[in-house]
Amino acid sequence: MTMDAAVYPDDFQELAPQRLRPLTALRAFRKLIRDKEDTAQVFEIMRALTGGSGARGYNRMLRTVEGGRQAFLREELAHKLDDPAWLARFEPGTVGAEYRAFREARGFTADGLAETAREVAPEIDAPHPVVWYSRRLRDVHDIWHVLTGYGTDALGEACVVSFSYGQTHNLGFGFIGWGAAREIQRENRAIPARRAVLQAWRNGRVARWLPGLDYEALFAEPLETARYRLRIRPATVYAAVPEADRAALKLRA
Repeated sequence: MTMDAAVYPDDFQELAPQRLRPLTALRAFRKLIRDKEDTAQVFEIMRALTGGSGARGYNRMLRTVEGGRQAFLREELAHKLDDPAWLARFEPGTVGAEYRAFREARGFTADGLAETAREVAPEIDAPHPVVWYSRRLRDVHDIWHVLTGYGTDALGEACVVSFSYGQTHNLGFGFIGWGAAREIQRENRAIPARRAVLQAWRNGRVARWLPGLDYEALFAEPLETARYRLRIRPATVYAAVPEADRAALKLRA
């Protein structure tokens, strides 16, 4: 039996890793750089370039004690992240409190991101373990913003997806991160975008593997303690770019 056959039972053959579609990803990226708020294009790129990385990531979860427990429980993080009563439990200075402040300042919701994903990939709600893992990666995106210190400006998004590439080896993340850095550098040569995303990728590689964590326990930890424990290095190149310069980026083609 091949690995794909083991991971994907007969009823889910349509969810098996697809051939990479770089031209589809390129078309979606061109739309994204014209409007960085067009989040649907991010999911289009990810769908085109994910390949077999989802199955590999899920199988990696099963090889760790905590990751295996999370895979067994198969909780939907989006449900907790959109529960104000649950988020209110976390004390100031904890990961949970910083995440709460992050989303309140921006008006983000986990369900809003999930709805955008459904528009591009209706199969994202399928009751399948590898698809559940894909939902998990979607739902932890904003948590990783908080853990890494990258903002939601264009450079910050390029960096956090580059960090995600270092964690997951999903080509979609790498494509978006490097492509965005190239466009930022074209717009403002004074911004070291390529160095920033390269540092983010390296930081993602050296950090502990984050997809398999117990996020409820993590949210109760002080943010700086969690960063130290998880070996998340400071985003020094990104932080050195003046906030006003980052905010001014438009990423227009």
